[in-house]
Amino acid sequence: MAKLPAHKLLDRYRVTDGRKFRLADYATDDTGGKWVDEANAPALLADGVARLSGLQERLYAQRSWSLLAVFQAIDAAGKDGTIKHVMSGVNPQGVKVKAFKAPGEEELAHDFLWRVMRELPERGQVCIFNRSHYEEVLVVRVHPEMLARQHLPEAVMGKKLFKERLEDIAYFESYLARQGMVVLKFFLHVSREEQRRRLLERLDKPAKHWKFSTGDVIERQHWDEYMDAYEAAIRATASPAAPWYVVPADHKWFTRLVVVAAMVEALERLDLKMPTVSDQAKVGLAAARAELMKEG
Repeated sequence: MAKLPAHKLLDRYRVTDGRKFRLADYATDDTGGKWVDEANAPALLADGVARLSGLQERLYAQRSWSLLAVFQAIDAAGKDGTIKHVMSGVNPQGVKVKAFKAPGEEELAHDFLWRVMRELPERGQVCIFNRSHYEEVLVVRVHPEMLARQHLPEAVMGKKLFKERLEDIAYFESYLARQGMVVLKFFLHVSREEQRRRLLERLDKPAKHWKFSTGDVIERQHWDEYMDAYEAAIRATASPAAPWYVVPADHKWFTRLVVVAAMVEALERLDLKMPTVSDQAKVGLAAARAELMKEG
């Protein structure tokens, strides 16, 4: 079976030091150059999903590490489809997907990290955030009027608020990594023209009408502001412990390959192994087997 050359491919998209990061340096229509052929994409994805499934089984059995995968993107970039295809072969017992919507009153009554802290994965678990704590430095940054609902005291509502939030996020993710949580962050980088095409497709096909929101068109008016906010977020929070992957998203087949490759690579680095059974436990297993054999 074809195997994705993850280590050779991912360096093109991984950001671990954001000081010189520029979103304009990353093409939305990149498809990996010589490393990937679209004709082999289904086989490569199948191999990646199979490897991810095996690694997730060991992660779950070992119950030491955990994995948090954060997905951020502009509307219609393909987050839902990517999550669906990449996680298709993984045991749902060890996986949780949390989609963050606009915060409710209870969430707004707490600090901005409160609602994501409640959803963090247990040891042995994989957790997928479909949108995340980054909404507070993306959507809220583009629409600062949303801050009025957050009950913040005036003393903390200064010009440095978003800079300080990004610092808090960076410290938060560093803390998670020190606790044995692998943190991977994916920005699905789609072009404005491709987004327009996908939104039109949702309008043109009745079966996809449910996916369309008039708000998506309204938010397109803030495209440049969103791109600036994403660039600032990645620049401030990319680190070796919690890297960003700026994933080309104009071609969905390639987006999925990059995401599964990144997750596989990260878990393979942990050198996960199935738990071993002690000699004392083996004696108990032998006794249990003998007892069951008597019944036969």
